[in-house]
Amino acid sequence: MSGGNIFIISAPSGSGKSTLTNEVRRVVPNLEFSISYTTRPPRGSEQSGREYFFVSREEFERMLAEDEFLEYAEVFGHYYGTAKRFLREATARGHDLLLDIDVQGAAQVKQKVPAAVSVFILPPSREELERRLRRRAEADDDLQRKLLGDGARPFNTEDIIQRRLQTATREIENFSRYDYILVNDRLEQSIDVLKSIVEAERLKRSATAVTAKDEAMLAIAHGALRTQMLDQVQAILATFDLSRLPIVTE
Repeated sequence: MSGGNIFIISAPSGSGKSTLTNEVRRVVPNLEFSISYTTRPPRGSEQSGREYFFVSREEFERMLAEDEFLEYAEVFGHYYGTAKRFLREATARGHDLLLDIDVQGAAQVKQKVPAAVSVFILPPSREELERRLRRRAEADDDLQRKLLGDGARPFNTEDIIQRRLQTATREIENFSRYDYILVNDRLEQSIDVLKSIVEAERLKRSATAVTAKDEAMLAIAHGALRTQMLDQVQAILATFDLSRLPIVTE
């Protein structure tokens, strides 16, 4: 039975990662998604088992002690982690597992499972990322007003945006740890690239003969390899004032 591959997706907040992963899960068969555990409380309409599995700190630390996590991190006083059971269950069904995790979690998974395939999603520029973050912040404010009324205190939008931009800059510095780079400029094209990466890696690890259609898909995936994306990445790094960042070419 095939399956058991791990696909790691990381990206700065606002890069469109959630939309991309949701679309790829919709169009690629036998690809399961791991929902993270967290000790932070639910926000808004979030439900346990949908966005996250919300557990107590005591429960999370019990799972840690019993080595139940593939990766975990503590962020702003709350734990987040991916349970190993998701990989076991996906593998038993002959499916692959898609992980939506940050650079810290990705490094842990790659250390434990070196064959895991990692994809880093980049925005086209810092300016575009800031535009997306502002649209998201405005939408969050609108939602809060709908839920709590017009008198609801708005979020400190500017503070949130600047903090996320600073975090994005730190995360982008880790791009060279990833196997593939995907610049999320046009959604449909980005979906096609991510789909091609998943299918190309599956094909490489199987004994299936390569067809003409496969060749086109393999070419798309090859173009997204980190080593093929260095010029485009360098231009994006410059917009984050990271142009002096060492570029790993191997």
